[in-house]
Amino acid sequence: MTYFELVEQIRSKKSFLCVGLDTDLKKIPEHLLKEEDPIFAFNKAIIDATAPYCVAYKPNLAFYECFGVKGWVAFEKTIKYIRENYPEQFIIADAKRGDIGNTSAMYARAFFEDMDVDALTVAPYMGEDSVTPFLQYEGKWVVLLALTSNKGSHDFQLMQDQRGERLFEKVLSTSQLWGDAQNMMYVVGATQGSLFADIRKVAPRHFLLVPGVGAQGGSLEEVCKYGMTDDCGLIVNSSRGIIYADQTERFAEVAGEKAHELQQQMAAILNK
Repeated sequence: MTYFELVEQIRSKKSFLCVGLDTDLKKIPEHLLKEEDPIFAFNKAIIDATAPYCVAYKPNLAFYECFGVKGWVAFEKTIKYIRENYPEQFIIADAKRGDIGNTSAMYARAFFEDMDVDALTVAPYMGEDSVTPFLQYEGKWVVLLALTSNKGSHDFQLMQDQRGERLFEKVLSTSQLWGDAQNMMYVVGATQGSLFADIRKVAPRHFLLVPGVGAQGGSLEEVCKYGMTDDCGLIVNSSRGIIYADQTERFAEVAGEKAHELQQQMAAILNK
């Protein structure tokens, strides 16, 4: 999916919502455990209920890899289901890959050729040769970790050098020598608040993938106040607040309602 196709999708749906498919068998409704593939059964129901209100899905690989082969099969079935039934959706594999060049090239082949996702989260710590293999695929995106939503993000990401440049700013400025706003996004946690203004000073046009709205306490209004661009420039993810909003047989219906509520808030913001 290109930059302009993503922008058009946001404008047509009046939404920049991403639904995180962090599917935990300990949290899904109990009746689904009787299914042959409970993970896929849960995902399918959530996708069908939320697709009208979101522009992206983000399955977190940790929730699939922990089940070995069965988890990978459920992940692949989920990707295929979205592709076949909701081809307009932007699919982000939240895998946080990144290694020496030849290893990254294999990761890129796995996710962009075999699994055919649109985007992959990548860790920047090992530098240019660990990231550029992911940027060789036309229409595919690297989502580089920049300023994350977890408490430990402050351990390293806010460290300053002698000139006062913080580590996350160094990641933003240096990585723009490798890719551009057409093939690279950045992960910026919703809990970082006004720091979005600092992000925009270094990366004024890039899309930002924003986790942390909802269960983690991030403010949608604050994210938009400091981070939104003329093309929106935001993909805001909500996982637990949508997919686990209900534990009964109405779980999918309630997830759709929660997604619709967020979409309505986003529509009001976009209309401004």
